[in-house]
Amino acid sequence: MTPKLLILGGTMESTAFCNAAAEAGLDGTVSFAGRVDRPVRQPLPQRVGGFGGAAGLADYVRDNAITHVIDATHPFAAQMSTNAVEAAKMTGVPLIALTRAPWVAQEGDNWTHVPDIEGAVGILNGSPRRVMLAVGRMHLAEFAPNPQHFYLLRLVDPPKETPPFPDHHVLVSRGPFTTADDTDLMRDHNIDLVVSKNAGGKGAYAKIEAARALGLPVIMIGRPDIPARPEVSTPGQVLDWIRTGHLGTDRGV
Repeated sequence: MTPKLLILGGTMESTAFCNAAAEAGLDGTVSFAGRVDRPVRQPLPQRVGGFGGAAGLADYVRDNAITHVIDATHPFAAQMSTNAVEAAKMTGVPLIALTRAPWVAQEGDNWTHVPDIEGAVGILNGSPRRVMLAVGRMHLAEFAPNPQHFYLLRLVDPPKETPPFPDHHVLVSRGPFTTADDTDLMRDHNIDLVVSKNAGGKGAYAKIEAARALGLPVIMIGRPDIPARPEVSTPGQVLDWIRTGHLGTDRGV
């Protein structure tokens, strides 16, 4: 059977895999959720938008004769990843996740771990701070209960609505970023606290290194739970899985 792939994308890892798949001559489509206005152009055909839950994704897989599903979404895209697991069960089409390991605190880091966005909001109750809020555009409104802070917001796209903070600065920029630039950015805005999702990977790690260099505390938001699924960490491992049907990794579930 000639492979026909569905890549659930939106990350640097998905772009790397799409490049590898195109170079290998594989056929497939990469799907974006549509949360970013200007997704990175891929060397494979693209679609944008949801599927209509797990059942809708299963229908898409059947209707388009998909043979393999690769979940290379963001580690916090829990609903999409959950839908992919369910759709794989419904259709019997194999699924693999191209994941990135979470960040781990190192010497010099001052992290407060919270399980979710709500936990981060709770910690921000208190006196005014100057906060770099690195949680993405979709979660800004959840921090509205704490308007006493200054918020530095770095976003991939301009916000569609004015952020719900009296005192804020929006910087529209797409990573990867450098530690030197993020250190200067935090100094320029007198940041004294960073709030970050534990996204893992290299593209957004510069802010964590900058916080370490400046001795700033970080509120680190833990990843959401996702149903068990096979996982690998490199595009080459995904290609091997497509060719052989086996995981050449110790990360399989």
